[in-house]
Amino acid sequence: MTLARHCGALVASLLCLFAGCASRPSDDGAPWTSGRLSVRVDATTERSASSTSASFELRGNGDRGELRLSTPIGTLLASARWAADGVVLATGSAESRYDDLDSLSRDALGEVLPLRAFPDWLAGRPWPGAPSQARGDGFDQLGWRVSLARFADGWVEATRETPPTVLVRVRLERPA
Repeated sequence: MTLARHCGALVASLLCLFAGCASRPSDDGAPWTSGRLSVRVDATTERSASSTSASFELRGNGDRGELRLSTPIGTLLASARWAADGVVLATGSAESRYDDLDSLSRDALGEVLPLRAFPDWLAGRPWPGAPSQARGDGFDQLGWRVSLARFADGWVEATRETPPTVLVRVRLERPA
């Protein structure tokens, strides 16, 4: 799998995250959320730094959902669907299957990210499945610092500082 597909896989898994953002109705009535996401992983002795960004449309949560990733000019890069029985990532004419979101993130970045916690984080709250420590502008949880300093403007930033450092920035689109 190419780096672009790996990063797209990670972005897909991260985007099962959002609640309370700009949305439009889907075919089954579930709301779609949209925005931009960027992920940066610092270099290690084993691999170079990587980063990616994409526009997205998402519906669902950490247990079940669908995501469409696009370039800034609207070209579809990838789509992902996940449920209890696994994750399917489609890029062009190829499909990749994963047992779960952890497997997808491990394959995408060589790191397992706490993807089940991300829906709560992006809703502006700690995940109830693990202890957290409140801070003035957010909280720490699962070895990550989640900044909500610009949450009112649609921004959420999560940083893991243990090597390799990973930075996830999300800009949620808000209704006009």
